[in-house]
Amino acid sequence: MNKKLKKNLIEFGLIGAVFLGLFITGLHTEVLGFLQRGILATGIMDPDIKDKAEMASLTPAESADLNISLENSKGEKVNMEDFRGKVIFLNFWATWCPPCIAEMPGIHKLYGEMNEKNVEFVMLSLDNDFEKAKNFRDKKGYTFEIYKLTGPLPAAYSTNSIPTTYVIDANGNLALTHLGMGDFNTKEFKKFLRDLQ
Repeated sequence: MNKKLKKNLIEFGLIGAVFLGLFITGLHTEVLGFLQRGILATGIMDPDIKDKAEMASLTPAESADLNISLENSKGEKVNMEDFRGKVIFLNFWATWCPPCIAEMPGIHKLYGEMNEKNVEFVMLSLDNDFEKAKNFRDKKGYTFEIYKLTGPLPAAYSTNSIPTTYVIDANGNLALTHLGMGDFNTKEFKKFLRDLQ
């Protein structure tokens, strides 16, 4: 066996061992999420937002279905209808989803700035084990509330992509659907949320 082939086999073996170690320890989601945060920093994944006046002139308002039964991390039953009159930032996520993990720090910063400004954050965990989602949130120090479904999800929110984010304006109209990860902690997006109130 020549030296170059031997060196390549050793390198691939080491890379494989690192990936296997990350997978076995469960850290692969965190590492992939960290790497995807670099992609978010480029701005290419930013949500496609339009000026509210421009949106109104282009399409009629689509009413959002707020009939979603939830339970928060404290075990309290909540219905999204309770948030009518506020802008709702609805995000579907899971602890096993690297893109979800990648966008969480930005969402947390956005929450820190906007949660007192008539914006309700509904971080809807799709984990089978809600305790795992609660432990993840606590371990990361995120202060937003997380929820799980306790009833059926309306067809309007059916998606094969997570994370998926919906923004519903204060009048109960669907203002934005963003499939995949996004950087929501931008001046433009904050203005977009304020304009929806």
